[in-house]
Amino acid sequence: MNTVEIIRKKREGDELTSEEIQFLIRGYAKGEIPDYQMSAWTMAVYFQGMTPRETADLTMEMVRSGDQVDLSPIRGVKVDKHSTGGVGDTTTLVLAPLVAAAGVPVAKLSGRGLGHTGGTIDKLESFPGFDTSLTTEAFIRQVNDLGVAVMGQTADLTPADKQLYALRDVTASVESIPLIASSIMSKKIAAGADGIVLDVKTGSGAFMKEEEQAVQLAQAMVEIGTRVGRRTMAVISDMNQPLGRAVGNALEVKEAIDTLRGQGPPDLTELCLVLGAQMVTLAGGATDEEGARELLREKMADGTALDYLRRFVEAQGGDASVLDDPGQLPAAEVKIEVTAPAAGVVDALDAEAIGLCAMQLGAGRATKDASIDHGVGIVLHKKVGDRVQQGELLAELHAADRQQAEKVEKRLLQAISLGDQPVESPPLIRALVTESGIQKR
Repeated sequence: MNTVEIIRKKREGDELTSEEIQFLIRGYAKGEIPDYQMSAWTMAVYFQGMTPRETADLTMEMVRSGDQVDLSPIRGVKVDKHSTGGVGDTTTLVLAPLVAAAGVPVAKLSGRGLGHTGGTIDKLESFPGFDTSLTTEAFIRQVNDLGVAVMGQTADLTPADKQLYALRDVTASVESIPLIASSIMSKKIAAGADGIVLDVKTGSGAFMKEEEQAVQLAQAMVEIGTRVGRRTMAVISDMNQPLGRAVGNALEVKEAIDTLRGQGPPDLTELCLVLGAQMVTLAGGATDEEGARELLREKMADGTALDYLRRFVEAQGGDASVLDDPGQLPAAEVKIEVTAPAAGVVDALDAEAIGLCAMQLGAGRATKDASIDHGVGIVLHKKVGDRVQQGELLAELHAADRQQAEKVEKRLLQAISLGDQPVESPPLIRALVTESGIQKR
């Protein structure tokens, strides 16, 4: 085969064969196809797109480029959850023990945060001693014994995707639905789950700012999963304001504990029930979404879900006494109250800007190698639609030093918009996307 002809074919909008995609990805992974040719191909895809069959073929070639986790020794149907990233997105910390408590095994590979979006591994490491560097054997054994385990992604998972993403990042071809979808789904498929529930965010704090884009991405990913034999569905959820009230690693852990006690923020609780119900239903743990929701509510109410979190933390070396005394979590040296400059109604919270404020405090990473401070972050006391009086508390900054906090305070106030007219909070759940189509909510 000829690489130039494959590039030309895609440039003209023609469909590539499975063999041509295989030739391209394997050749690039081996170093036989140079960056300049691969970047030409990704730009052709950016403008011409790919068919569902091409996208599924691309996904599976990236899966085959590295290790694949075999979860078959784990009893039951394994369902994974993936979020496209947001601010205050604490769902995994709630969902992993909650869904396990409902009898569905949760075997999850997670990553660290980068930029204004937080990472599950960073949040879990807020528990003193928590270890995510499990061997695959220990990971599988823990899921069989306890029902839940989370470990860091291995370096050898989808190496071709890592190469391709790095190239896209420096050639302005990241924003391509087929390339995004195949990148996400290759990692989920390589991680070995039988079913995949996708939380596709849309809004100011999400990668997909427009709902139409988010739906297109969800459809592409569901199509890939279905074509390769994985039970797959997606939830389109709002990220025009942070999820819950806490933004920052240890602060979000405390919020997750509160949520499992049935005392969490309404939006975080609702999203966890929606995603959890889909996970339980895909795994066959309930016949329908309503039955699954009721089961999850029961596990929250009777303390079973919180007990699963306790056992999960202990199993991975963490100090579970934190659940009874969250004051043991990492904490910031300085706390500053951010108050309203005038009376009004909160009509917008710029989620991305708030995430960047938390990153500036040290809760996130500007580069992959940067260190983070688990104790810093932001706690919001008002959300969109809430009325506020002049001088009333809007948010609380948790910072390493006062000078840093004062710099971020000005930036945070710019991210909070006050108006004089009543507004409704944006709908949390926009749609469900399944192989049968789109269900608007």
